[in-house]
Amino acid sequence: MSDAVRRLQGLIDRLNSIADDVPPDPGPRRFGNVAFRRWYEILEARLPALLADHLPVQVLSSERASDISVQAELQSYLLGAFGSAQRLDYGTGHELSFLAFLGGIWKLGGFDTSSTGSEERGIVLGVIEPYLRLVRRLIKTYTLEPAGSHGVWGLDDHSFLPYLFGSAQYCPAILEKDETPTEGSLPNAPDPADVVKAAAVERQRRTNMYFSAIGFIYDVKKGPFWEHSPMLYDISGVRAGWAKINKGMIKMYMAEVLSKFPVVQHFYFGSLFSWDQDPDAVPPPSSVHTLNQPAKSQSTSNATPSPLRDPHAEDARGTQAARPAAALPISFVGTAAPWAQQSRVMSPTTAFPSQTDQRNISQTPRLPPPSSNARPASEISSRAAATSMPPPTKAPWAKEGPR
Repeated sequence: MSDAVRRLQGLIDRLNSIADDVPPDPGPRRFGNVAFRRWYEILEARLPALLADHLPVQVLSSERASDISVQAELQSYLLGAFGSAQRLDYGTGHELSFLAFLGGIWKLGGFDTSSTGSEERGIVLGVIEPYLRLVRRLIKTYTLEPAGSHGVWGLDDHSFLPYLFGSAQYCPAILEKDETPTEGSLPNAPDPADVVKAAAVERQRRTNMYFSAIGFIYDVKKGPFWEHSPMLYDISGVRAGWAKINKGMIKMYMAEVLSKFPVVQHFYFGSLFSWDQDPDAVPPPSSVHTLNQPAKSQSTSNATPSPLRDPHAEDARGTQAARPAAALPISFVGTAAPWAQQSRVMSPTTAFPSQTDQRNISQTPRLPPPSSNARPASEISSRAAATSMPPPTKAPWAKEGPR
C-alpha cells in the first residue's frame, strides 16, 4: 500500500482510540447513548491536529477559488462521516460524507495515481473497510439509530458501500481496456445464496466486504434472514453471477443514495464538490401528485388578497372602516358529495351571493323561536313553499298545530 493509504490507516486507528477513552453511559436506553456526543466533541476538538499529522502538506496547503480553506472542507466531510451527534444516528448520508473526504484528497493530489488500479484497491481495502469496522463499533457501542432507514424494505439499515465494493470483489477479472462485465463470477467465488448460511458468512466475512456487512447484520439482528433482510435475500437468488449483482448495486446506489433529497440535503457543497446546474439534465418525471394539481388561471394569479385589518383605520365609535372587497378567483368551484343535489352545488358564478341576493335573503321570512303564539307548521310549510325555501324539518312524533 502507498504512503497515503498508510497515513489514513493511522488516522482511523487514532479515532478508534478515542472510543476506548469514552465508554457508553450505563443503563438501558431505547435510543442512542448520549456518550456518543462526548466522543464527537473530542473528535471535533482534535480533528485539525489529526489532519495535519496524517495528510500530506501539499494537500492541506492547496489553494482553491473559495473563501473557505481546503482543510476546513476536508474537516467538515470527515466530521460528518461518523453520524449525527444531535440525532444519535448513522446512515448512508454519513457514509457518503466519508467518500467525499477521500474524493477531496484524490482531487488535491493526495494519492498516487501512477499505477493503474492498485491505489484504488488500496483505498477500498485499506481505508474504507477499516472505516466501516470503526463505524460498526460506534453503532454497537453507542446504539446509534438508523438514519432514514426503510426498515425491512431497505437494503441495509446503515451502510451501502460494502455491498457495492464487496460484490465487485467477486466479479470476473478484467483488464483496463475491457468493458465492465454484467454477468459471471470469479472461479472460486461463493454462491450468493450463502448469505443465509451463518457458517459460510462467518468464513467469508474476513476477506470480503459484502459478507462482512452480512455478518454485521447477523450480529445485531435475530430471526430468519428472509424476514429482517428480505431485499438481500431476494438478491441472493440472482443466478447470473456477482457481476450482475454488482451492476444492480451501482444502479441502486445512484437511485437510492445520490438521487435522494433526504440524503443530499445534508451534504456540504464547496470548492471541492460544487453545486452546478446541468444544462443537459433531463427533467424529472411527473408524479401522480403533480399531474393532479389544479390548473392555474390568469385571474387567479392576478387576484389581489384581502387587506389585513388595520386597527388605526377605525373611527371613534369603534366601527371598522370600510374595506375593499377581496377579488374572488373565477376558477373557484364548490365541491359536493356524489349524492348531493345538483341544485345545491355552488357554481363559479354563484359561489357567493351578490348584494341583491343578500337583500332578497334578508327579506325572506325567518321562523320565529318557539313560543305560545307559534303558528301552525302547515302554515309555515305553505309560506316556505311560496318563497322557494325547503320545508323545515321536524321529528316524526311532532304534532300539527299549536302546542
